[in-house]
Amino acid sequence: MDTWIVYILECADKTLYTGITRSIDQRLAAHRRGTASKYTRGRGPIRLVYQEMHASRSGALKREATIKGMRRPEKQALIAAPARR
Repeated sequence: MDTWIVYILECADKTLYTGITRSIDQRLAAHRRGTASKYTRGRGPIRLVYQEMHASRSGALKREATIKGMRRPEKQALIAAPARR
């Protein structure tokens, strides 16, 4: 099965970054090295605050776009929801 993960990181400046990956451990390591994204580079340390699994890349990309379109309070509510942690 083709499993993809949609994730949200909280940066040291309290901003939120949303992305997708197939390997959360490798992607987090890349973010921490400063090689994963221009946005998170220089905003460390980062902390994984949310993740959800998707069966396809297409589904993960659609969900990522939905989350990126949310306002901060909506994202915080998503992060706080116990079923997804």
